[in-house]
Amino acid sequence: MKRTIAIVCGGDSSEHDVSMRSGQGLYSFFDKERYNIYIVEMKGTDWNVHLDDGSTARIDKNDFSFRSKGKRVHFDYAYITIHGTPGENGVLQGYFDLLHIPYSTSGVLVEALTFDKFALNNYLRAFGVSVADSILVRHGQEHLIKEDDIVSRLGMPVFVKPAADGSSFGVSKVKTPDHLAPALRKAFLESETVMIEGFLDGTEISQGCYKTRKNAVVLPATEVVTQNEFFDYDAKYNGQVEEITPARLAPETAQRVAKITSAIYDILNCNGIIRIDYIISKNTDGTDHINMLEINTTPGMTATSFIPQQVRAAGLNITDVLTEIVENQF
Repeated sequence: MKRTIAIVCGGDSSEHDVSMRSGQGLYSFFDKERYNIYIVEMKGTDWNVHLDDGSTARIDKNDFSFRSKGKRVHFDYAYITIHGTPGENGVLQGYFDLLHIPYSTSGVLVEALTFDKFALNNYLRAFGVSVADSILVRHGQEHLIKEDDIVSRLGMPVFVKPAADGSSFGVSKVKTPDHLAPALRKAFLESETVMIEGFLDGTEISQGCYKTRKNAVVLPATEVVTQNEFFDYDAKYNGQVEEITPARLAPETAQRVAKITSAIYDILNCNGIIRIDYIISKNTDGTDHINMLEINTTPGMTATSFIPQQVRAAGLNITDVLTEIVENQF
């Protein structure tokens, strides 16, 4: 019998619509001869499954099922593609754990850790992963932040970003101390905690990875080239970027990045597809220095997103990759 899969998308962050596009991308990729596929859209406590006839049916949260044509439909597996809360921070993973429904992402602890950029950076630093220096600011404690202290420790420019949210909204590149306060206000609209992060000058790349009982796959890295101040929402989703896969890295650097990506996957004991973003800066002797920026545990999955690009560049078929990831849970 076919397994029934829910592609879970939407969510409560500013990236709700982006997540819906990832859901549509995944729907197009999945093997429908092998699986019954449904898109489940979440917004707050309003959870609905999109049916083939264009109608919707309400999800029963007691067991994550729905009724269609007089029958109760239960899901065997959840492919989570929510960018932000509740699908990228461990909340939804805990719900599915309670129901014993396998899912595509890492578990509660890993999701919570990778969602909090400040906590993740400090955790991985202990394993020798290079990350930018940063300062955490909690909502209501902004008055404790002294601009001179920020400049003396981190220099200028700095990035001000939500510490616990996606990476597309609320991010500012701050070049002068007088712009710190408005940047903090912007970031606090997205998260209760904000990270002020030292600027890293270099080439931005992003690399996907997944591991199953059969395979350990580190995908070719993608180089991100944008004329914008940084890889912001417009660069990501409105085409204001050039994406080069595989990235133009020296072979030795490419091998080192792949090794670090694989090691981080294992350190965190990840599940499914993750994507790690890096900045490749230069050491004083001119050699490449690899700095981790962040980890995406529910990376974008539209046809033009990084992961499908990298899967194609690796000579793999995205439908086969998704099948392998699902079957690895059974």
